[in-house]
Amino acid sequence: MKSKMLMLGMVSTLFLASCTKKETTETTANTDSATAVQPVAADSITKATPTAAGDTSENALDWAGTYEATVPCADCPGIKTSLTLNNDKTFSITEEYLDRNSKNQDKGTFAWDATGSMITLKGKSANYKYKVGENMLIQLDMEGKEIDGPNKDLYIFKKK
Repeated sequence: MKSKMLMLGMVSTLFLASCTKKETTETTANTDSATAVQPVAADSITKATPTAAGDTSENALDWAGTYEATVPCADCPGIKTSLTLNNDKTFSITEEYLDRNSKNQDKGTFAWDATGSMITLKGKSANYKYKVGENMLIQLDMEGKEIDGPNKDLYIFKKK
């Protein structure tokens, strides 16, 4: 009975000792300073940066800037559009109808969707949705779906 109690006490002590915060240093057989592993505090593991699975367009891309495209128009050659996104979640947009001498400008704010991959402009007249990619925006339909068809590439805005 005493040996069981002694064994249980030792296991408990080891378990509790393994739960305390300690700094550890590991080195390889080669003691060259270039191969030594630096000390790591046990609590630094919880302060890690987001993993690739947690990255979104909002937090992983340099999305602020000016984007341009000439999108299709039903009764003109196209609409030359310039959209500027600012870090403070404001935007300005200029839409110039080609061969019409007509230009619209708007500004306002934009909001990210829950996935951090799509924005919605909220201006006086501008109410567009875009999927945010690396140095590009893809204009979406009003339901947030990519526009399909033979002209779909015309809805891709390139960053200047």
